[in-house]
Formats: sequence, C-alpha cells, structure tokens
Amino acid sequence: MKAFILAGAVGITEIVLILVVVLLFFGGRKIPELMRGLGQGVSEFKKGMREGDQTTSNEAKKDTKDQKE
Repeated sequence: MKAFILAGAVGITEIVLILVVVLLFFGGRKIPELMRGLGQGVSEFKKGMREGDQTTSNEAKKDTKDQKE
C-alpha cells in the first residue's frame, strides 16, 4: 500500500531527469517549435469550444422561438 501511494508522487529530481531526457531526445532547437505547436493547438481548441458554445446557444434560442410560434 505504501509503494502505491509513493508511486504517484513526482519530486523535483524526477522532473529534472525527465527534462534532461527530453532535451537530449529532441534537442534545444526543436523544443520551442514543439511548445509553439502545442500552444497553437490549445488556442484552436479553445476557439472551437467558444464557437461550439455560441452555435449551441443560437440553436437553443431558435428552438425556443419556434416553440412559441
């Protein structure tokens, strides 16, 4: 049980080790490109969510208007 609890804890040493491995694997030039792509992906996702919410609310308003008539 104790090993299960400790398995979920990530310390500073593990984070530094992961960062070093990523740096060695991808190189210093590729990491900013990867982060830029990740940021653009998150932005597009948020934009899509906002547009989806607007579409849904517009459809709900239209349905309510149709029901009143």
